[in-house]
Amino acid sequence: MGWFGRKAAREARPFLLGAWGGAVGEPWPRSYEAQVREAYLGNPVAQRAVRLVAESVASVPVYDGGGADAAERLAAPALLEAAASHLLLHGNAFVQILLDPQAAPAELFALRPERVAVEAGADGWPAAYLYRAGAARTRLPARDGSGRPSLVHLKAVHPLDDHYGLGCLGAAAGAVAVHNAAARWNKALLDNAARPSGALVHAPADGGTLSAAQFERLRAEMTAQFQGPANAGLPMLLDGGLRWEAMSLSPADMDFAELKAGAARDIALAFGVPPMLLGLPGDSTYANYREANRALWRLTVLPLAEKILRGISDGLRAWWPDCRLMLDVDQVTALAEDRERLWAQVSAADFLSRAEKREMLGFGPEAEGERR
Repeated sequence: MGWFGRKAAREARPFLLGAWGGAVGEPWPRSYEAQVREAYLGNPVAQRAVRLVAESVASVPVYDGGGADAAERLAAPALLEAAASHLLLHGNAFVQILLDPQAAPAELFALRPERVAVEAGADGWPAAYLYRAGAARTRLPARDGSGRPSLVHLKAVHPLDDHYGLGCLGAAAGAVAVHNAAARWNKALLDNAARPSGALVHAPADGGTLSAAQFERLRAEMTAQFQGPANAGLPMLLDGGLRWEAMSLSPADMDFAELKAGAARDIALAFGVPPMLLGLPGDSTYANYREANRALWRLTVLPLAEKILRGISDGLRAWWPDCRLMLDVDQVTALAEDRERLWAQVSAADFLSRAEKREMLGFGPEAEGERR
């Protein structure tokens, strides 16, 4: 069946995240690189959220349940952190499998996802991956002559695309734009002595008006002598029929703190991080910090880490059929309370045998003479 026939006819293309532009002001960035610069490089909330999840994924010890120690060594923390960041930001992670002279996997390397394009075959399924780095072009076949993959493509679900995943940047673009705009607004207020401007009124007795040259000179003197934090609080000396009338804005117009906090919570929501862990005010979803940290691990970190390890395991099974990379969850400090609760419940179950309890807790069969 030609499920992918329409897409197969298209030329291979790099992935772009879509974000519609507002009717007023500058449009939100559309390309992946522009969104990364706005969010990850220019927004502290988005950067902290991504790093919190990615570094947590990389911190969990990994072991191979199938006994392939070589596969366990390939899943290095740096690789897991890069793959997790790419999945969060771009929605795709491309892990290249580098071989040694004996044609065995020697290293796993995470390619920058915006440089990789899927090249579909006649049947619509990926036939190769085109990697672009400057003027260089490298074509990596999906599988070699032996049926072994050249790279592992990890992706988040995209309901409207067959070959590419959907990252979190597009959903967070609006909140990032609001948060960055509020930060620039507050910076402008600080540059202007943290209060709104007033009006300099010219009302001479003869009813005359300022000439164009006088108006420009007056504006230049005001900017140089009274604007900015260095001139905050300086008294004004006015002459020639000039008087200063202060203008004020309502608290609703001046208070951008709540606007920034709301945008920051939306950013944290897009990346799956409880706002409490980012120090955001006004969030009472979780009873305490410990509960929020446990929710982060259960709902975001562990599912993402397991998704990455399953994909890598599937790719390495061409060399090690029993490869099964798994997380050593018992080493996660944030889940210690859950582990203690499980141990207590299993230990109190009198209707279970000792072998059944060991199996429920993840231990293998008891060796001969091991029981005390």
